[in-house]
Amino acid sequence: MTIAFQSATELARRIRAGEISSRELTELYIDRIERLDGALNAVVVRDFARARAAADAADRARAEGRDLGALHGVPMTIKESYDIAGLPTTWGIPEFRDNVAATDSETVRRYKAAGAHFMGKTNVPRELADFQSYNDIYGTTNNPWDVTRVPGGSSGGSAAALAAGFTALESGSDIGGSIRNPAHFCGVYGHKPTWGIVPPQGHALPGMLAPPDIAVMGPLARSAEDLALALDIVSGADPLNARGWKLDLPRPVKRSLAEYRVAVWPSDERAPVSTEIADRAQQLADRLARLGATVSDQARPAIDLDRSHETYLYMLNGVMAAGMPEDQFRATQALVASLAPDDRSTPAVMARAAVQHHRDWLRYNNGREQLRHAWRAFFDEWDILICPQVATPAFPHDHSPFETRTLTVNNEVQPYIQQIFWAGAITVAYLPSTVFPTGPSREGLPIGLQAVGAEYNDHVCIDFARLVGLEIGGFVPPPGY
Repeated sequence: MTIAFQSATELARRIRAGEISSRELTELYIDRIERLDGALNAVVVRDFARARAAADAADRARAEGRDLGALHGVPMTIKESYDIAGLPTTWGIPEFRDNVAATDSETVRRYKAAGAHFMGKTNVPRELADFQSYNDIYGTTNNPWDVTRVPGGSSGGSAAALAAGFTALESGSDIGGSIRNPAHFCGVYGHKPTWGIVPPQGHALPGMLAPPDIAVMGPLARSAEDLALALDIVSGADPLNARGWKLDLPRPVKRSLAEYRVAVWPSDERAPVSTEIADRAQQLADRLARLGATVSDQARPAIDLDRSHETYLYMLNGVMAAGMPEDQFRATQALVASLAPDDRSTPAVMARAAVQHHRDWLRYNNGREQLRHAWRAFFDEWDILICPQVATPAFPHDHSPFETRTLTVNNEVQPYIQQIFWAGAITVAYLPSTVFPTGPSREGLPIGLQAVGAEYNDHVCIDFARLVGLEIGGFVPPPGY
């Protein structure tokens, strides 16, 4: 594999060993972005001058015998929604076109403290609220496996840049699959951490300081090893809590796939996935069983999945609708008043969630705690749950009104928003999940699956994905890059 696609861990080793300088590596990535990103539009904010200066500083430090950290001299990009001092943070919203960050986000600060530097920022959908990545400021990002298809969202630019070999490492955010979805579509690794272990400070629009419920920040990479390294760098106490708060994530103790107890959930009638994706999950289950793992395709947590999904939608729209303009809020209230009391369709539930009272949120939050207890009991018996991330491989761009969009799955039309089921079932209970590549579809598009674990077993999920990669193969560069 060419140097552009090597892991950040290996690139940091090569810099420390003097096999390549930070400036040489930075120039390599800048050259690739300038030559190849025209077809993808992934790196939409570029900061090459400061990246070159930081690379030169890293090389001087090495010459002087100073180690800057685990990512000494490694160049990277990051999702546009993270603050980097001197660069715009817009979340794809035209009204924030001129919003330039005065300080670095906590995640950026921690990457820099580990020796990394930033070449720019990658594209997102407006308000980080889509399975695609396009907006009126930066335009549309394409999938490097097929530019007529989406790279996912909302960390679509992050995954596309990684897959195309434009960066050594990336970080995204996730409330409805926004790390996991692009990782699946672009054939890279992505980790949604346990809620609360990565400080969100500086991943926000002006005036937003409180950590948002169920939303998390986490890494994307071309290897599971890089996910583990990056998670150790960015996780830990929020600065406000650092005086009395300490994180001590469990480390993986199993050394082979044969030691794992794995539950497999290949599809579900609530959100059926393509036969090809369901088969891929089952094929992996069969392979794990042949290796000696304890495997079940029947084991499930003792929860009402319909109630779980409704709880997730209330938590999700409790966050996403918080900034809704007053006129839209009143119109949604009127819509909700017109709904039949027994209408539990997804559009009805999301409308109610958008204008819920605090007492509604408290009731659903209590339900969420019940889900957390049920999942904990489930993971007392099982180490990993394997399930899909979304219903299909990367689909064609669709910029029609959100509420009118559909997706065809096994020759049947599904509502576009139905794809959020697989992300939400995991997100609502704060669970960690690692999406890992499993190889191409019949059309040559990547297929990823989720490896889900108990709360705080983030490194267990990541290491399971590492072991699977050793068994079936991991990241593969898309043709032409």
